[in-house]
Amino acid sequence: MEPLVMERVIGEVIDNFTPSVTMNVLYNNSSRPFRPGQELLPQAVISKPRVEIGGDDLRTFYTLIMTDPDAPSPSDPYLREHLHWMVTDIPGTTDVTYGREVVGYENPRPMVGIHRYVFVLFKQRGRQTVRPPASRDNFNTRTFSFENGLGLPVAAVYFNSKRETAGRRRS
Repeated sequence: MEPLVMERVIGEVIDNFTPSVTMNVLYNNSSRPFRPGQELLPQAVISKPRVEIGGDDLRTFYTLIMTDPDAPSPSDPYLREHLHWMVTDIPGTTDVTYGREVVGYENPRPMVGIHRYVFVLFKQRGRQTVRPPASRDNFNTRTFSFENGLGLPVAAVYFNSKRETAGRRRS
């Protein structure tokens, strides 16, 4: 929880909560999830990650949101938040491939500054109870949660990414 507070994910994106479900986000067939606040290069996050969900049982459903609260620039985030991905109806104890992708994965491409990419998991009231948003830009995780009766998150994690320099891309 501490990295989420220090990097203002709690406060700017979500309210303080008590984690109650495990969530592991793994990119590029990695066997280990990234650490909160770890820097991942844009080339490492081109393809959607594997997201493993803990939880109670297969009769409990979850919604996963991936958002960028720093779009288009951390110094002027006028598109705050930009929605990169949303999957609903994920059964507990499975992964997102068992859910319903309602907003397709858009890989992070930060142009200016260091961006935070936040994965937030909510427990749903039931299956097919979450409506997708109208737009990716100016998405608001709190408002979305309220409008869909999701309450506080049950898990959250984030990574940082910044534009790769030309020299770094060639390697």
